[in-house]
Amino acid sequence: MKSALIVWGGWEGHEPEKGANLFAPFLREQGYEVEVATDLDVYQDEAKMQALDLIVPIWTMGTITREQEQGLLTAVKNGTGIAGWHGCMADSFRNNTEYQFMVGGQWVAHPGNIIDYTVNITNHEDPITAGLSDFKMHSEQYYMHIDPQIEVLATTTFGGQYADWIEGSVVPVAWKKRWGKGRVFYSSLGHVRTDFDVPEALTIMQRGMLWASR
Repeated sequence: MKSALIVWGGWEGHEPEKGANLFAPFLREQGYEVEVATDLDVYQDEAKMQALDLIVPIWTMGTITREQEQGLLTAVKNGTGIAGWHGCMADSFRNNTEYQFMVGGQWVAHPGNIIDYTVNITNHEDPITAGLSDFKMHSEQYYMHIDPQIEVLATTTFGGQYADWIEGSVVPVAWKKRWGKGRVFYSSLGHVRTDFDVPEALTIMQRGMLWASR
């Protein structure tokens, strides 16, 4: 049986507990033994972290100690997969650059706040996005700073009505990458639980978790 750890907390605006309650049953249906934690100290349990197949962090903003961060990063470097979404993974610990390197990107802004926008599938061959077409979202459109080494699976294009200097900018929405031996998956979709009522947003996240898993 594979093992997954979901760690939720931080800013409550992203509904971290609801996210945990959505994806924990999915992983159990896929045959995972799932532990749900609400304290970052779990990252310091070296034996547990090294034995995991998948980590799902759901933690916006907040702070992480050096020991907690190194426990997480070392586990991923050694082969534990990690998959997450929105600010729950890419706006977690704003002062921790190495964590941001691992993720492959960092949230900058969501001009216009809740708006209508399009997600464009750019890789139709990858198992995470295969069979999916471009789709619409009514949520936060994430403008991000990204590592150019990520493998982009989907993008979104910004208009200039809320910030004229980014008009026409194409920004990744979903990507995958490696951190040492570990697989890393990220999707910027998922501001609140109901964003995953969009079938494509849910499918991308579910498949991304399975891909990232050891």
